[in-house]
Amino acid sequence: MISVKNLSHSYGNDRKLAVKNISFEVENGETFGFLGPSGAGKSTTQGILTGLLKLQKGDVSVAGYDISRVHNERFNTIGVSFEQSNVYSKLTAKENLQFYAKLFDVPTRDPMELIHLVGLLGKENDLAGTFSKGMKHRLTFARSMINNPELWFLDEPTTGLDPAIAANIKDIIKEKTTAGTTAFLTTHNMFIADELCDRVAFIIDGEIVLIDTPSSLKLQYGQKLVVITYLKDDQVVKETLKTTDEKDRLRIGEVVNLYEVQTMHTKEATLEEIFIQVTGRGLV
Repeated sequence: MISVKNLSHSYGNDRKLAVKNISFEVENGETFGFLGPSGAGKSTTQGILTGLLKLQKGDVSVAGYDISRVHNERFNTIGVSFEQSNVYSKLTAKENLQFYAKLFDVPTRDPMELIHLVGLLGKENDLAGTFSKGMKHRLTFARSMINNPELWFLDEPTTGLDPAIAANIKDIIKEKTTAGTTAFLTTHNMFIADELCDRVAFIIDGEIVLIDTPSSLKLQYGQKLVVITYLKDDQVVKETLKTTDEKDRLRIGEVVNLYEVQTMHTKEATLEEIFIQVTGRGLV
């Protein structure tokens, strides 16, 4: 569905590359996570794949189309949910979706169905300019589904949403991808990536350092950990120790013998911890 070979991109003439010679493939029906901190190159790559940025160097095909050539019909097959909502403030929620639907040459979904799906029922006749940031984000998300896309670009799909709404958005994503939609998810939220993605790519400073499945990464890089909280000098102290490390095993025994243990439980390494281990960088 997506093929990227030796892609590079610069925003200026100083030869500083925002994306540096990256290559990857996304298969039909796959949910592919593109993970990294702010400024890593995630949005630049997505901008090129969606046609917002001109291809400068590399070979890229999206949904079977070579993006170095103009193919307006390819936009019928893709949907994009931007992190920064860009709805029309002077149109109602329903009018936003109706207007957007007219841009496609393929059958589109009922705007009211999508409004109900994202929890905006009762707000369909309100101006989008009166919406909160989270409501605008939901309307943008709904709009990305209007043309029943085969390829779905999702940029931080749960950002700014309360837990209940975020859970609903994740359920919608799971339902569509289970039905065969290919998804390209850009995020710095490793928890949503772990929950939704078949494979993930770690990108840092414009370079892809690793591509694999979340389960394989946990087996390869994860550690068996024990998290202990205990009282020391009337202060609660928390330590995370590796059961595979001799020094850490001795430390576990030391803590149990010397201090009043409050809690102790085993813990699986998260994708965020693995990202830090592999790249040496956090997700700020």
